Amino acid sequence: MNNLELKKRDLEVLWHPCTQMKDHETLPLIPIKKAHGVYLEDFEGNSYIDAVSSWWVNLFGHTNSYINEKIKEQLDTLEHVILAGFTHEQVVRLSERLVKLTPKGLSKCFYADNGSSAVEVALKMSFHAHKNSAKERKLFVSLSNSYHGETIGALSVGDVKLYKDTYEPLLIRTVQTPVPKDMSIEAAREAALAFGELCEERADEISAIILEPLVQGAGYMHMYNKEFLVLVRDICNSYDIHMIADEVMVGFGRTGEMFACQSANITPDFIVLSKGLTGGYLPLSVVLTTDEIYAKFYCDYNEHKAFLHSHSYTGNALACAAANATLDIFQRDNVIEENRKTAEYMAEKLLKFQELENVASIRQTGMICAVELKGYTPEERIGLRVYQYGLDNGVLLRPLGHVVYFMPPYIITKDECDKMMDTAYSAIKSLLK
Repeated sequence: MNNLELKKRDLEVLWHPCTQMKDHETLPLIPIKKAHGVYLEDFEGNSYIDAVSSWWVNLFGHTNSYINEKIKEQLDTLEHVILAGFTHEQVVRLSERLVKLTPKGLSKCFYADNGSSAVEVALKMSFHAHKNSAKERKLFVSLSNSYHGETIGALSVGDVKLYKDTYEPLLIRTVQTPVPKDMSIEAAREAALAFGELCEERADEISAIILEPLVQGAGYMHMYNKEFLVLVRDICNSYDIHMIADEVMVGFGRTGEMFACQSANITPDFIVLSKGLTGGYLPLSVVLTTDEIYAKFYCDYNEHKAFLHSHSYTGNALACAAANATLDIFQRDNVIEENRKTAEYMAEKLLKFQELENVASIRQTGMICAVELKGYTPEERIGLRVYQYGLDNGVLLRPLGHVVYFMPPYIITKDECDKMMDTAYSAIKSLLK
């Protein structure tokens, strides 16, 4: 097997996500044979630093020996069992640990397969909880510039114009409230005031607000101050509106705390987790909620208030084993403190990007760094040029349009960090020629 052979076979049968397939008439696919640590390796021995953690999922490196071992152990015991009427040790242990790790008051776990599916669970659970309390609240609020996934409900609460223009006839009712325009406290208060005014006018319609705490991932890594979370929590309390924290991307140490909500010392009504939950190994997601929400569904069967949602692979034993192994590493290796040290080093490296005249701004929250470019139109596809430059120099960079970002696995070394960020710097500088 070689790169050329696998690329040819791929293009005959595959339709890739987030891709205009016609691009691959000129843009080569990169077949990956194996991976280890922060490196991906193709069939010809070329290696690439995975600067985007393979779509933000990988925490402790590819083919991590400890996670490998725990999945293999589970494979010989139980691969999967229906979670309706049955249970197993891995899912119980994982749930107990998540309840202890997440913000205080989140006490029940409901599992799904991926981030979008978990968002659907949270939206339905919010609506249904109000319904079981004899309240018809059909409207959801999300932030401008937001993204929460691509299933119909998740797409509905996002604010990506292309998606909304295309699929608008299929979407559920939502309204957007402004995201804080920058990372200042003043911007946080201004945006919270706008949300408060919306609630004052339409609270009896609103089921929940959903937001990504601190960082809007697909929203060009836009970042805002934790004060906004505090104020939104207070407003939701005042109007009996649920707060859904979508921590699919920012959870599990990305922002400097185990969970981003903990930086603001708040407890949402729902927290949505996926991606890093299994360390980047297997599809798994979970929605945690409160005893108060749970109680609204707990009744005699004939009252017909049970929550109506299921997935075939809910609570998969192999995925839960990977998740428990991931949490073992957090517990064993003091990961959050080490991440903060790595983030400090990345912050130093980030400063030099300000020297470039085509850089509009830089920003950082924990292990997430972003460099926003200026002076280019979408038609120029600047991100694609940075992507190609990175691959030519051994780094997988996948810019969001005009925003180049870094979100590497936590195990990245200083030398690897130098290679990753220096390559991006050179790529951006080359655009000036």
